[in-house]
Amino acid sequence: MTRQLFRLPMLAVALLMCGAPALAVELPTRKAGLWELKMLRAGSPAPEMTMQHCTDETTDKKMTTSLSPMAKQNCSKNDVQKTATGYITDSVCSYGGTTMTSHSEVTGDFNSAYSVKVTSHNDGAPAGAPRDTDMTLQAKWLGACAADQKPGDIVMPGGFRMNITDMEKLKGMMPAK
Repeated sequence: MTRQLFRLPMLAVALLMCGAPALAVELPTRKAGLWELKMLRAGSPAPEMTMQHCTDETTDKKMTTSLSPMAKQNCSKNDVQKTATGYITDSVCSYGGTTMTSHSEVTGDFNSAYSVKVTSHNDGAPAGAPRDTDMTLQAKWLGACAADQKPGDIVMPGGFRMNITDMEKLKGMMPAK
């Protein structure tokens, strides 16, 4: 169950961040400090999940650099475009026998708040899993990280902590190809 809890946020992060460095358009780096990330999923039995992420410029860039090889390996399309109000990303990625086609709209300033609206369609999803999903990630900067946190630390629901810079753990949470 813990593994399933991490899948959606990690996929959302991967799909949003992983292709940017290989493209002409890169998403901005978030302001250093503690961010509250609230994921809202329409029609889900657990429609909301809130976590906190301590970050700095180096960590945000490292996430993008480290996730890029996963995008190249698993995504046949990963486009990022700058718009008047933010960014649009379109991707087609395959994980564990499921092909996910997603469209994301990113708005905000990456200094105090930003929002990511993701619409996705899953071909080959397991029985009972939704084929179409709508998710919104609302991020809000809270201030400095807590004294016991270091950049990359994520506090998940229930208080479970992990550090996203540990890419081996992140890769273990992603569905097998």
